[in-house]
Amino acid sequence: MNDVLDRKALWTISYGLYIVSSVSGEKSNGQIVNSVIQVSADPPSIAVSINKNNLTHAYIEESKVLAVSVLEEETPMSLIGLFGFKSGRDVDKMSKVTCRNGETGCPAVIDNAISSFDGKVVGAVDCGTHTIFVAEVMGAQVLKDGTPLTYAYYQNVMKGKASKNAPTYKGDPGSQDKPEEKKVEGVMKKYVCGVCGYIYDPQEGDSEGNIPAGTPFEDLPDSWTCPVCGASKDEFSPEE
Repeated sequence: MNDVLDRKALWTISYGLYIVSSVSGEKSNGQIVNSVIQVSADPPSIAVSINKNNLTHAYIEESKVLAVSVLEEETPMSLIGLFGFKSGRDVDKMSKVTCRNGETGCPAVIDNAISSFDGKVVGAVDCGTHTIFVAEVMGAQVLKDGTPLTYAYYQNVMKGKASKNAPTYKGDPGSQDKPEEKKVEGVMKKYVCGVCGYIYDPQEGDSEGNIPAGTPFEDLPDSWTCPVCGASKDEFSPEE
């Protein structure tokens, strides 16, 4: 038998997109996660995969509680950027959203969430770069009707990317060859962030960064950064 590891086979596994949060004393933090599954019916239990380098991992290890928010398909990239591409060591992410404390006292993000649940950790499995935490669900609620955001929709429709600490990360975008820019006379080309997938459209500009509509990408200041994930200008490539 030919022992070949084709990682593209792993990319066909189905995922959702969630915010997993936890606490440390009076502090709380959350992150985007695509690996959450129910593993038991009685008692109802879930398994969550968290990168060991993430602050949320440290909080879960310490408090032994976690909460999960199931995101809706209409979730804006700005929310995904906040929880998926920024570190809680640098930004108080939970202060920028609406949260609700669960039965464990752990806050769950309810912005753009169709449901949330929280639980106490009853087991953990070391999986190399990640730890799988198994939690017994202590409380759960449906927040509103809606379609859950799948990872396929995030990648294929929203053109989002996986963060470097995600279990499904496919490589360093900065190491890939960027497409050669095709100049079209009279047309201002859109540029794509190689980290989070945000598209800079010159026709729209960047209101949050005080960049007026009609500003070509080439005229953006060198200090300009992606409004979603904070990547620098040189992380962008012309849209194909």
